[in-house]
Amino acid sequence: MLARASGGDAAATDELFPVVYDELRGLAEQFLSGERRNHTLQPTALVNEAYMRLVGPDVTWENRAHFFGAAARAIRRILTDYARGRGAVKRGGGARPISLEDAGPVAAPVEAMDLVGLDTALASLEAQDPQKARVVELRFFAGLTAEQTATALGISASTVARDWAFAKAWLHRELTRET
Repeated sequence: MLARASGGDAAATDELFPVVYDELRGLAEQFLSGERRNHTLQPTALVNEAYMRLVGPDVTWENRAHFFGAAARAIRRILTDYARGRGAVKRGGGARPISLEDAGPVAAPVEAMDLVGLDTALASLEAQDPQKARVVELRFFAGLTAEQTATALGISASTVARDWAFAKAWLHRELTRET
């Protein structure tokens, strides 16, 4: 179904959405769980926006893990753009910082995170070590397990564990560094 949808088959794209919707919506709900009730960015809107970025004739996916890796990147960009659009102040604007360790494999509520700072730090990590940045995207933004991340990246689960540990420490240092 992924191959047909990425090949431009509109019917396959229509079939794909219900299959992946629940998982994407679950991720979106976790990201937005701490927001106020009348928040303008709702889980359904986040899922729809991410999905629209994932379908089209120029987009191809190798497998399910690759699709959710692309979804992680889309969600990251949407949330970062939203945070920037809200006039977020670098380094959290007075919000209490939260570590990646405390956040778990899926991000904390948007209000508790400095998404703009995280995006900047993650871009810096990506420039130095793209694999470690992808591990963060898949584990943190897509909520994949170490095994699923390993499959998506074609590396071993132990390499994912090492990259994840390094990336968390590196990002923590970057996010808590005095400016």
